[in-house]
Amino acid sequence: MKINWPWSRPKDNYFVLIGFIIVAQAAGGIGSLFTFSSIPTWYAYLNKPLFSPPNWLFGPVWTLLYTFMAIAAYLVWRRVQFNKKGHAFWHVYWTQLILNTLWSILFFGLKFTGLAFIEIIAMWYFILRSIEEGAKIDKWSAYLLYPYLAWVSFASVLNLAIWFLN
Repeated sequence: MKINWPWSRPKDNYFVLIGFIIVAQAAGGIGSLFTFSSIPTWYAYLNKPLFSPPNWLFGPVWTLLYTFMAIAAYLVWRRVQFNKKGHAFWHVYWTQLILNTLWSILFFGLKFTGLAFIEIIAMWYFILRSIEEGAKIDKWSAYLLYPYLAWVSFASVLNLAIWFLN
């Protein structure tokens, strides 16, 4: 019988970490397929608020945020893998990741700025729930998702402004 002492560290598996990074970056990659072609055409000609960041900033920020998401998921996985104890976290984590990809399709691909705003609010909720559920399992998982929540909060305001201005 194996005893799990409170100070014992779960076994690291960096192949799993790499897998989470690949999945998260792939979600971003799918979204970018719809984004890249729209930036110099449709998005460039939209009326945007004064607080709209320069286009070059989005790529590095999202790359970092997807990496943080992957590490957060890995930290939860290290503690509970995919067992019942982590069920609530995995439900909200995968939902927010799917919604993240869907937002790019709605906003940049289909150019449905209003529907994208409604969808980003749902995504914001699932990010918040990922933080809450992740904190129950590994507090650092939650900490890593706070920048993501902050950025999506900002992106929500930007999305709303673009919808109203156009």
